[in-house]
Amino acid sequence: MSIDRDTFENTSEDELEELSVPDQVLGFLAAHEDRAFKAREIASQIGIDEGAVSTALSRLKDRSLVEHKATYWAVTDDTERLDGYSGYERATTLFNEQFGEEDKESWREHAPDEPHPSVDEQ
Repeated sequence: MSIDRDTFENTSEDELEELSVPDQVLGFLAAHEDRAFKAREIASQIGIDEGAVSTALSRLKDRSLVEHKATYWAVTDDTERLDGYSGYERATTLFNEQFGEEDKESWREHAPDEPHPSVDEQ
């Protein structure tokens, strides 16, 4: 996975080495918590071999940190579970530093009033 020059210069070697493949996968999914992806798409986005991503996803699923349906993967919505996983914090911090924190309010401003037809109303 490539990183920007600022991250390269301002992040310690230990911090960069500590971000494992599962941490990177989970960080990517957490940064895109409103979407689900195929393993191939995740691999392409974070620049890691698809096989390594698939293995990481399976391990994250065993820890109940991601959810799997058909060929799609998404981060869990169990925030307590995520908060208890130290790799999540490191990955989230790195992605926030690289891409900036997401402004959830701006997402809400542009959200449709009606749910997507594929979402079951409960």
